[in-house]
Amino acid sequence: MPAHGRAGSIAGMSTLHAVLQAQRLTKHYGRREALAGVDLDVPPGRVVGLVGPNGAGKSTLLQLACGLIEPSAGTLRVLGARPAADAAHLARVGFVAQDAPLYAGLTVAEHLRMGARMNTGWDDPMARDRVARAGLPPDQRAGRLSGGQRAQLALTLAVAKRPELLILDEPAAALDPLARDAFLRGLLESVAQLGAGAILSSHLLADVERVCDHLIVLAGARVQLAGDVAALLAAHRRVPPGAPLSPDAERIHGDVVRGTAGAPVALADLVLAYLNRAAR
Repeated sequence: MPAHGRAGSIAGMSTLHAVLQAQRLTKHYGRREALAGVDLDVPPGRVVGLVGPNGAGKSTLLQLACGLIEPSAGTLRVLGARPAADAAHLARVGFVAQDAPLYAGLTVAEHLRMGARMNTGWDDPMARDRVARAGLPPDQRAGRLSGGQRAQLALTLAVAKRPELLILDEPAAALDPLARDAFLRGLLESVAQLGAGAILSSHLLADVERVCDHLIVLAGARVQLAGDVAALLAAHRRVPPGAPLSPDAERIHGDVVRGTAGAPVALADLVLAYLNRAAR
């Protein structure tokens, strides 16, 4: 099923609070500006694709949303509260980092027992079911798992706490096609089972198109485009360069135009048009 057809299916199942609200959100690392006055309002019940080039601020935004770092200016609210405001809020957010950080010397089963001790809302039947379906040997140490298996275990640890929001920072970037396919299927199954929202940072536009129904394009430390995928695709069309446009239409880049009639535009072409405009 195309990702942009999913929004209505889970929108009523999540928290009533917006998943993420940012106002003039800014983050500096010394003299470098990673985020510059970002405004965002992501509705509940969405699977959000966060895309942009290296250095665009994607990881910074996700780390801010997890409460791992503090903003330099502006405000950010996640599920209606300050990120990592307290233990109860931490329990509402699951995070999967790019390198799937695990304890190499612990077995799969020991990771699950640790998850149960650290999370009061831990769903052990869910965790054991995911491990079994992913083919993870319970007695295998994490350091001896394949990249795909480590990603599946990291996802299991995030979803078995039954969060309202999953945040995933390039979790499938280093996986081979089969492992990435299995990971994305697991992600969609988990989101549907939990009735949760998710934010997925990825360079792989095919993955974003497959699983996401909301899009955020970051470039140059700023939001270039944000909204539900279906609405964004409906608002943009392909019109040959040099063709006349209506007064209220805007040519984004190349043949991608906003606010006019024309041929449908693919999601990848839409993203690339905004990235090219930002680079220009």
